[in-house]
Amino acid sequence: MAELDEWQIELAGVLLGPGTDILVGEVEGLGAPDLRSQDVENPVDDGAFAGVDLYGPRTIRIEAGIRTPANPARALDLLAQLQRTANDPTVRKSPGADAALRLRWPGRTTRRLYGRLRRVEATSTTSTLHGWIPLDVEFAALDPRFHADDASTVTLALSADGLGGFRAPLIAPLTTGVAIPDERRGWAANEGDLPAWPSLRITGPCTNPRIRHVESGRVIELVASLKAGEYADIETRPGTRWALKNGTGNLAPALSPASRLDTFTIPPGTSELWWTARDYTNTTRLAVTWRAAYAAL
Repeated sequence: MAELDEWQIELAGVLLGPGTDILVGEVEGLGAPDLRSQDVENPVDDGAFAGVDLYGPRTIRIEAGIRTPANPARALDLLAQLQRTANDPTVRKSPGADAALRLRWPGRTTRRLYGRLRRVEATSTTSTLHGWIPLDVEFAALDPRFHADDASTVTLALSADGLGGFRAPLIAPLTTGVAIPDERRGWAANEGDLPAWPSLRITGPCTNPRIRHVESGRVIELVASLKAGEYADIETRPGTRWALKNGTGNLAPALSPASRLDTFTIPPGTSELWWTARDYTNTTRLAVTWRAAYAAL
């Protein structure tokens, strides 16, 4: 998507901020999100035992105003566009579905939050005749992390070419160790400061694919076969963790006990991915897609 200008905000296709007809006065909720503390009170003494602290949703509140001088119809059209965005049934009535809030602040590239548009309130209509409608907009970022606007992708082949024998010139000492061919390894760069959750797509034909994050040793293994033209999608994001075959068939039972989707992340920096499979051809592919994740804007 197009890069936003500085100080601009986009809500599901509706632009707010400089250069638009919707002025932004105040934005709240860009600091640290609220904590969900699991502290346990000490039953026999003062104080409490520290538990796990988890972040709750991040609530973004935007104080704005539609300004279309001498054009009240245009002001009402923009208000209706925002209301249609909040009423989108493909998001509102679909469990797990979310919308994106994109924003760009000075010195930063465009970043995004995922969640639901919860409130679009015209706080006054007395000045609509003059093309001015003050707004109170609230967006609940169910994932409190900021994400890169552009997704990163690496695609790895499983080619049968050049996997056997030795390559001249031979240099002593010779070893018989098994090397991972270049076709089976790739580098994933997370430019953020938090771990990123990848989406994985394996395109057949292949049998029993195994993906390994080298630095952490975490793996995802499928005890399953994919024919030519078939594919498996594996999603690791919190709240949407699943494994599907051809978009509909449940592959969760085919995941090995070592396959922890809740821990398979791409850490900040550059890390290495390996993958192997059986019964593959030179059309077999693994595509890994992720967005860099940030703790702050």
